[in-house]
Amino acid sequence: MTKPVQGFSKLTKEEKIEWIVSNYTHDSESAKYLLKRYWNSDSDLQKLHDEFIENTITNYYLPLGIAPNFLINNKLYAIPMAIEESSVVAAASKAAKFWLDRGGFKTTILGTEKIGQVHFMFLGDTTKLKTFFNYIEPKLRSESSDITKNMEKRGGGISKIELRDKTSELANYYQLHCTFETLDAMGANFINSCLEQFAKTLEQEAQSFSDFNETEKNIEVVMSILSNYVPNCLVRAEVSCPVDELTDDENNATEFAKKMIQAIAIAKAEPHRAVTHNKGIMNGIDAVILATGNDFRAVEAGVHAYASKDGKYTSLTDASMEDGVFKFWIEIPLALGTVGGLTSLHPLVKLALEILQKPSAKELMQIVAVAGLAQNFAAVRSLVTTGIQEGHMKMHLLNILNQLGATDQEKSTLTKYFKKNTATHSSVVEAFENLRKEND
Repeated sequence: MTKPVQGFSKLTKEEKIEWIVSNYTHDSESAKYLLKRYWNSDSDLQKLHDEFIENTITNYYLPLGIAPNFLINNKLYAIPMAIEESSVVAAASKAAKFWLDRGGFKTTILGTEKIGQVHFMFLGDTTKLKTFFNYIEPKLRSESSDITKNMEKRGGGISKIELRDKTSELANYYQLHCTFETLDAMGANFINSCLEQFAKTLEQEAQSFSDFNETEKNIEVVMSILSNYVPNCLVRAEVSCPVDELTDDENNATEFAKKMIQAIAIAKAEPHRAVTHNKGIMNGIDAVILATGNDFRAVEAGVHAYASKDGKYTSLTDASMEDGVFKFWIEIPLALGTVGGLTSLHPLVKLALEILQKPSAKELMQIVAVAGLAQNFAAVRSLVTTGIQEGHMKMHLLNILNQLGATDQEKSTLTKYFKKNTATHSSVVEAFENLRKEND
């Protein structure tokens, strides 16, 4: 039985690897070889990667692809996407090309407000607490001025500080609900530093506030933390064209538009469909967020909360057909940054941002929203026409052939075969085995 390890973080990388492969793998030499195989031969670059997180033993690669031909507000983009799932980049590219010839994507920033909260417990008179808050609100700002001065010089800073009474939801619970403008930074460290200073001021000033009794003076701050739910850090992306321009060689334009609208209506009405519908949107969004060094987990959490903002989980996209015009759009919260964090450290992140023409945070919000909308358009279009599996399985074909150990020649032969035949896992395996028998 493996024993708990002491001081693992203090071991060298070699020692960490030796411990993990010896205790948790069946073939320690093969495991060790695999881990080292993914090290970067450039020692400085490897050291940089090692220091991104704790207890690093190797690098974990994801493919970085490009989805070209995105016309956004009359400016052409090639969008970097880091993702492992087959067909995502292809689908985004196909949607980009489709709308390139129909006016492209239009985007609007609806807000950039970030949120943070100081959560605290107060046992006493709420009226006196409100009086106390009005008294200390200027001090909350002034005593955090060392933190905010640089942000303020660039045009950002603290927007608003509010006292919120949450006692109807939890006994004795109140919060300082604070909003911020962080410009091109995602702003997590800035916001959290401000909140922690607010908490100190809140507790200290309560001790000397003359209207409070002894119990009321002892405000208990539970935690101070930003929120990843940012419903007012919002971007809208849309496409539109005359319905008759939706036609192609395969689909009647009006029928296609009606099916698209009906599919969105189903995702609006049925949460089981909405979850998968929105997952497809996040295929595009997460891929760009990863490529640009942003926090996809924070975005995912905020986006799915936004999808539930009206009390029911529903589609993030909408579609309509009015006066002969088809319109497809998304409004989505995205708190992103183009400075700080990995954006200034990871070489490929810096390159991805350069490929995107060094966008501001607002511009990146628009690009990311468009990637999500394009992905959703491509997915829903497939669902209401050919079905999702035909395109997906053809893109997944190489993954299956690699799992089977196919040679380059076998991959070439079978790729040609499945251009005209339906690719399922079982049909690929069968075709591969038959090809091997033929060549024996």
